[in-house]
Formats: sequence, structure tokens, C-alpha cells
Amino acid sequence: MTSLDKPTSTDQGDQDARASKEATEAALFEAFGGLRGMVETVVPGLLFVTIFTINKNLYASAIAAVAVSLVLVVVRLIRRDTVKHAFSGVFGVGFGVVFAMMTGNAKDFYLPGMLYTLGLALAYIVTAMAGVPLIGLILGPVFKENLSWRTRNPGRKKAYTKASWAWGLILLGKCAILFPLYFWADPTRFGWVSVALKIPPFLLAVYLTWVFLAKAPPPIDVFAEMEAEERAEKARKEAAAAESRPEV
Repeated sequence: MTSLDKPTSTDQGDQDARASKEATEAALFEAFGGLRGMVETVVPGLLFVTIFTINKNLYASAIAAVAVSLVLVVVRLIRRDTVKHAFSGVFGVGFGVVFAMMTGNAKDFYLPGMLYTLGLALAYIVTAMAGVPLIGLILGPVFKENLSWRTRNPGRKKAYTKASWAWGLILLGKCAILFPLYFWADPTRFGWVSVALKIPPFLLAVYLTWVFLAKAPPPIDVFAEMEAEERAEKARKEAAAAESRPEV
């Protein structure tokens, strides 16, 4: 290999940066469910508002939403995929159906999700202010860094704090739109607005998280460190045992 063929430090840095960005993107998709997770989030509410728009039948709309949620879970089980996002969708739809059935108001189908969004927004902001950003608690295990970013990687802690602020403010903005409409709009229009606001704020928050983390230092793989320590400890014990054996 000539000197021209050898990778330069700049080339290596670019490769490391690309690898870090790709790893960040993969981790975000894993943590937040990816494209299928977004579909599973939108489809039940979309089906509910579509049927209600057509026939104004609350019970038919609720049954359809629950049914499609269960179908999505069954499909994941058959494919042996991760079911946490589908199950969370089932619980969300279930609570929405219970609320709507109890009050007879179709808008209450969306109320549990709105309250959850508000609570999540506050959780992001409060944890960011407290120095333990929620997005770091969520993504730390995905990146195999656990909580090492809190004390050993200040650059990543700063990125997680920015990302948590972004999530909190974006979700608060969503709530600022939905809660007034909950009181003022009719059920059909409110339902369509609720469905329309499912994905765009989520994508914006995920994108900003990716931007912040792509510029942050790489995560510290604490699992690899533990494995290395175990191997070193095993080697030390074997060396000590070899030294203690009597010479023949």
C-alpha cells in the first residue's frame, strides 16, 4: 500500500463520524419503533375518526379501533417482532374507548392520549432541568452506555439535555393546539386534527435528537468494559494459579 492508499486521519475521522451517525439513527429507530411503530400509532385513531365521520356511530368506531389494534399485535406476535409498541397502542386505544363510552363523547377517545402527551412533555422538561434528561434514560440502554453519560461523558449529557428540551417543548406545542380544540371543535374536526398531529411533531423531535447526538461524543460501551474487566480478571487468576503451581 502506497502513502496515497493509506487512510489519513481525516478519512478515519469521517468514517467514524458516519458510523456514529448510522448507529444513532439505528438506535433511534429501535427505541421509537421505526416506520411500523408510527403506523401502529396512527392507524387506530385514523380508523376511528374515519368511521365516525361517515356514520357518527361511536360504538362502531370504537370497536373498529380496538380490533385493528389487536390485529397489529397479533401480526407482531406471528412475526416474532418486538411487541412493546403495539401493546402500548392497544392500551392507549383501550383507555380512549373506555373514556368515550363512559361519556358518550367521541372527543374523549383522544383524551387519554392528550393527557399522556402533556405528562410526557412535563417529564422531559423537569428531568432536563434536574440534570437527568429523560431521553438519556431511554436511549442509554439502547446505546449500551446505561448512565455513564451522566458522569463520564459530559458532551453526551449536554446532547441528551438539549434533546429532552426539544421533546418537551414540541409536545407542549402539540398540547397547546389540541386542548383548546378539545373544548371548541366538533368531534369530527377535532379527530382529524388529532390524527394529523400524530406523526409530524414526533418526526421533528426524533430528527432534532438525531442532530444533537450525531454531534455529541460517541457513547461509552459499559457492557464492553465489563466484559474486558472480566477477561482481565480471568487472565490474572490464571496467571496467579500458574505461578502458584510447584515446578516439576
